[in-house]
Amino acid sequence: MSDPSPVVHAPTRIGLVGATGLIGQRLIAISSAGDEVRMVGIARREAPLPKGARVEVFVAEPAKWGEVLEAVRPRALICALGTTWKKAGRDEAAFRAVDHDLVIATAKAAVAAGIPNMVLITAAGSDPTAKNLYLRVKGEVEQAVSKVGFKRLDILRPGLLRGERKDDLRPLEALAQFASPVIDPLMPAKWEMFRSIDADLVAEAALGLCQRKAQGRFTHDNEAMKRAAREWRAKALHAAE
Repeated sequence: MSDPSPVVHAPTRIGLVGATGLIGQRLIAISSAGDEVRMVGIARREAPLPKGARVEVFVAEPAKWGEVLEAVRPRALICALGTTWKKAGRDEAAFRAVDHDLVIATAKAAVAAGIPNMVLITAAGSDPTAKNLYLRVKGEVEQAVSKVGFKRLDILRPGLLRGERKDDLRPLEALAQFASPVIDPLMPAKWEMFRSIDADLVAEAALGLCQRKAQGRFTHDNEAMKRAAREWRAKALHAAE
């Protein structure tokens, strides 16, 4: 006689570096609302978590992150690391230490730990030849991580992120968010990549892409992320039924 009990699948473990930022916080909140995935955060310091968060957080120096990844063996790693020019003391070396060096070192540690997939969040307009330092560094990182050896690498290039940042006052960004409903439709086609996108959509897209099995390197703009987010929502809804 067969057992009529439903098969219960364990949640997929997803590693996360950059848990304290806007995308990281939304990833934790969204994943905590269901049973599809469980986030495993790795950070340099303790930080407040969203209300009701269900997440494992390991606090360690970056040099030890590889050991943590080796121990927890997540299915994929989401990298939402990044600082700002102001937080880096307006020093290029300090900015690169986080947005370039730490990202690449973490990617290499993940591959060494046997993690097959990575979702790397950069920015619209990322280009290693860009005159803008921020976009140039993001482009350089994309190039470097592409050569690290992941079976699948998804690069997300969001435009202006919409969402509430905790304890991170960015007046100019807040003003741009406020004006985005008016500005976005007026942007010419060649600038549409920079249109705003809700941070929740980026987070949902990242979660969905972590579970894809096709191998290769894939780059996603705002529209591609919105499609991936819709797929994630549909899957999460089906799983909850």
